Amino acid sequence: QLQASGGGLVQAGDSLRLSCAASGRTFSSYDMGWFRQAPGKEREFVAAITSNGGSAYYAGSVKGRFTISRDNAKNTVYLRMNSLKPEDTAVYYCAAKGSSSRYYNLSIVYDYWGQGTQVTVSS
Repeated sequence: QLQASGGGLVQAGDSLRLSCAASGRTFSSYDMGWFRQAPGKEREFVAAITSNGGSAYYAGSVKGRFTISRDNAKNTVYLRMNSLKPEDTAVYYCAAKGSSSRYYNLSIVYDYWGQGTQVTVSS
């Protein structure tokens, strides 16, 4: 089970940190990802991190502003979002991928999803 939190209403230029807490003993064996879905749009990839935290991947629209990290001792993955823009407004979802697929940006390869947390950025 994945529980995302940390969303909220902020102004453009502000920062937020999202957290996703996982239950179970195998968290460290899963690659983790963050996706987002804005109203009327398809869900899109934001960032992903490998199971050991050794590699991270980002969508071009957030690279340089967002940072994904994880703490396997706490079964938690984070998404630090800086310099937020109104176009970052969306529901953010965390997801866990147990397969060896390297298509981190494809939602279909993820096995488990959290419930989402709303991020709203006002201009």
